[in-house]
Amino acid sequence: GDLLPADGIFIQGNDLKIDESSLTGESDQVRKSVDKDPMLLSGTHVMEGSGRMLVTAVGVNSQTGIIFTLLGAGGEEEERKDKKGK
Repeated sequence: GDLLPADGIFIQGNDLKIDESSLTGESDQVRKSVDKDPMLLSGTHVMEGSGRMLVTAVGVNSQTGIIFTLLGAGGEEEERKDKKGK
């Protein structure tokens, strides 16, 4: 499966199934359609089908980028606490 590099809205395609386990932990493939659940998230994998999407966010503004930013901020906060404690 191709890795989605950006967040976007599914606008055209057929029988698109996405593996969102990297974000949700859910192992089931999610069927995407223009009418129901059109959001595609960076860091997820295309398992079946094909499609086009309108990119809405990249890099630190994408869902994956926001998660990594929050994880990084938490790590820096822990380092500050460790330094203050010593």
